[in-house]
Amino acid sequence: MLNLVKYTKELSKYFDSSANILLVSHINPDGDTIGSQLALYIYLRSKGRNVTMISPNYLQEFLKWMDGAELINIYIKDRKGCRKLIKDADLIIMLDFNQPNRLGEAERFVSSSTAKKVIIDHHVNPHDIADLVISDPLRCSTAELVHEIICLLNGKPFIERSYAEDIYVGIITDTGNFVHGNYSGNTLRLVADLLDAGIDKDKILNAIYNNFSASRMKLLGLALNQKLVVMPELRTAYISLSKQELQDYNHVNGDTEGFVNIPLSISGIVLSVLFIEKENFVKLSFRSQGNIPSNEIAAKYFSGGGHINASGGEYYDTLENTVSFFLGVLKENDHLLKNI
Repeated sequence: MLNLVKYTKELSKYFDSSANILLVSHINPDGDTIGSQLALYIYLRSKGRNVTMISPNYLQEFLKWMDGAELINIYIKDRKGCRKLIKDADLIIMLDFNQPNRLGEAERFVSSSTAKKVIIDHHVNPHDIADLVISDPLRCSTAELVHEIICLLNGKPFIERSYAEDIYVGIITDTGNFVHGNYSGNTLRLVADLLDAGIDKDKILNAIYNNFSASRMKLLGLALNQKLVVMPELRTAYISLSKQELQDYNHVNGDTEGFVNIPLSISGIVLSVLFIEKENFVKLSFRSQGNIPSNEIAAKYFSGGGHINASGGEYYDTLENTVSFFLGVLKENDHLLKNI
């Protein structure tokens, strides 16, 4: 287990010597990176720190209700303003990622910044891109790690309503509402504290999981009825969605959230993959069961990574060629599907 006391003392020194702190989320931000970012922002502001926030691109629709989300500067919306924030920062904290390409267009400017840099993350194999790396893959989410760090920094539990909501969002979104991930008894005790603090879990769950459009439900119907391919011989299922199909169903950012999890409910399926066609590449999301290392496949073949049972990657080719390449990879690595 990570010695958080040691790392928190180092982090405290960074805070004490910094006038302008910048918190950065990863590209295509999910609930964990945004929850962690907003929670740390609330804590630092409560201590009188000058702190700002950047996301490389737009937040998903189901996260925009969170208090403070409107304060997050969107890099692709205001490149000039965000570059100034990066230039003016003397401490940059990167949350829920450990590879520079997760910064999107902001990568070049963050990497060249002379500011001290800190990573707080829970993914494996961090890259050497920061002065201080606080990383623990045994935590279910970065939000869980951020909460423990903040409680140590504060010298006692730190609980405020919006803060508690942020931590809760980070935990439930990175565990699929406790369906997967490295959550532990410690995680559940933390959640109990958040509930005791008075968060409205039903409001949050509805905002995260029950706040989609009719178009999104029809897109899900298309995905399951026409685009789902089941390969029982390889214990794998996948869904591929083209740009045109997304456009036909009025897709907005976040609409396909959760699609990749559904095929795992099919008997005998241990690996599920979702292919989403983007402008000049294909985004892949992987989910697996047991000891099936989805992150190894993502890292080795698709410039990605993540957790053993939840990971992602990308491939710069057409949707058809990407699926074809994946099928070749799958047959080449069919031994991995026997680990469960």
